[in-house]
Amino acid sequence: MADGHQFNNILLVGRGGTNQGQLRIHSEGIVWRKQGGGKVVEVGKTDVASLSWTRVPRGYQLGVKLKAGLNVKFAGFREQDVSNLTNYMKTTMGISPEEKHLSLSGRNWGEISLDGNMLSFVVGLQQAFEVSLADVSQTQLQGKNDVVLEFHVDDTTGAIEKDSLMEMSFHIPTTNTTFAGDETQPPAQIFREKIMSMADVGSSGEEPIASFEDVAILTPRGRYIVDLHISFLRLQGQANDFKIQYSSILRLFILPKSNQPHTFVVISLDPPIRKGQTFYPHIVLQFATEEVAECALSISDELLSSKYKDKLEPSYKGLSHEVFTQILRGLSGSKVTRPGKFRSCQDGYAVRSSLKAEDGILYPLEKGFFFLPKPPTLILHDEIDYLEFERHGAGGASSMSSHYFDLIIKLKSEQEHQFRNIQRNEYHNLFNFINSKGLKIINLGDTQTTGGVAAVLQNSDDEAVDPHLERIRNQRDAGAGGEDDSDEEDEDFVAEKDDAGSPTDDSDEEGSDASKSVEEQEKPQKKEAKKKDTVTSKSTATKKRKDDEEGGGKKKKQHRKKDPNAPKRAMSGFMFFSQVERENVRKSNPGMAFTDIGRALGDRWKKMSAEEKEPYESKAKADQKRYKEAMADYRGGAANNGADSD
Repeated sequence: MADGHQFNNILLVGRGGTNQGQLRIHSEGIVWRKQGGGKVVEVGKTDVASLSWTRVPRGYQLGVKLKAGLNVKFAGFREQDVSNLTNYMKTTMGISPEEKHLSLSGRNWGEISLDGNMLSFVVGLQQAFEVSLADVSQTQLQGKNDVVLEFHVDDTTGAIEKDSLMEMSFHIPTTNTTFAGDETQPPAQIFREKIMSMADVGSSGEEPIASFEDVAILTPRGRYIVDLHISFLRLQGQANDFKIQYSSILRLFILPKSNQPHTFVVISLDPPIRKGQTFYPHIVLQFATEEVAECALSISDELLSSKYKDKLEPSYKGLSHEVFTQILRGLSGSKVTRPGKFRSCQDGYAVRSSLKAEDGILYPLEKGFFFLPKPPTLILHDEIDYLEFERHGAGGASSMSSHYFDLIIKLKSEQEHQFRNIQRNEYHNLFNFINSKGLKIINLGDTQTTGGVAAVLQNSDDEAVDPHLERIRNQRDAGAGGEDDSDEEDEDFVAEKDDAGSPTDDSDEEGSDASKSVEEQEKPQKKEAKKKDTVTSKSTATKKRKDDEEGGGKKKKQHRKKDPNAPKRAMSGFMFFSQVERENVRKSNPGMAFTDIGRALGDRWKKMSAEEKEPYESKAKADQKRYKEAMADYRGGAANNGADSD
């Protein structure tokens, strides 16, 4: 590398565990990126106060102390890397790293050193351990000589490490000279006051700086009170309570919903919070777009003018989502992403689509794609290998499906995301935006790049808009008379085996029709056998047989075989609810019979409020609309086919 040194498999060390990633040290500073994407740590050389090397198990650790008082540690260096990097950093940054030795004696008495927001415990002139005062949530004085430090209950920390530091106690005798006191103020109290002044807590550490009540959060779902403290935010719900340190926040997003009076505010985390066995890397909050909020910060003028100068204001008034984001950005220092240049055909910032059987909104952003609200999925442009546009109905399916297309995003990690049921009139806007970003677009089963797709898009004929459809037609024309090529069917939501008994499942109706037709076929056969055994005249038998046929035609209804191209029936709100919650009920009640699961879901559905049912009922209305449009197209296509055959 011409400028700097790059290392793989370097660990970012912190209270939340260790994360593996790639580290680059160059003339302008240090950049660390988490493996697989996500967290990025950037340190400019002008922000570095000092550097240090420490011998740790299985290698060396580089400590970077910032002028702001924070410490960043990177581990995983080899012995030969130390000398090379020491010379390089001395030349480019003008800083010579010092060597630190750890105390291995195991003694638990020594001296306390406070430097910036770091507390170091020193034994025999060597450091035994150090903790960040930014992690301290509260301090308590027990008796005259003991000081207890309590650390934040960080739900993101628990997502990675099973064990986490929660509490630490120091015994400071009255003979201590470092924190000299008197009879009214013993050394332990002097030490506690010093901690309180340097840590991110005040005398009333539990009082939030700002609080927002009754905020709708879509993931993890519920209504919460959101409290913003000095160093962490807290989500308090009826069933859940989360504490999240600002150091875990990667980025904030403000994304308005198209043609709806709501705006998403997304908090991206690394590491994620955890609820049970479910991880939430993104917290999705929903605010009323036109709602106005007024907020006065509970913070001292001294702290506001020193630490948060040009970051926070004493009070705010404006749209609720803007007020919330501005305060959170000032406290956490996180960057905010808003919609970019993309506009849909309705002049919105996103297109409607579905992912993993969940309807939602896909936002094409300047540096990635974001699908909301569930499952919230962020895909950065740097992670994308290529994209594919797939047209519905290319293999001769119903005419309804030609109104939609799919966008398939293949990542460099071989993972694939398929965004389904995007309206066809969004095709040109979406393609032009993706093409402008220089992303690779290919045709299915093809190695063509953007040139071939763009050529097809020049045609104004709707039927020629899709390159995949064009390719299918060309193959069909060229290979007429050969073997039939069967395209894969679109993979709509497939219910699990337990869902086979669902009353709205089309397979039930088809199965019942088939069973009836078998019975009806057996009855005429039995009658025919009886007629042959009965000795009657030829004319009488013919007349009776004719009467039976005419009478049977009036009484018996002939069931037609179900057309495989017919659109899928619309689902009810309860069925959408069942799809989401059935697995949760099964996990909570192992061994429960299928009928009992259905009964439990029905009971839960009855007890839900109209507001809780609203997301599922909205899906049902959208599905009903889809079904009506599909049936209209399907019947129109059937009429045209009948006219052609005549």
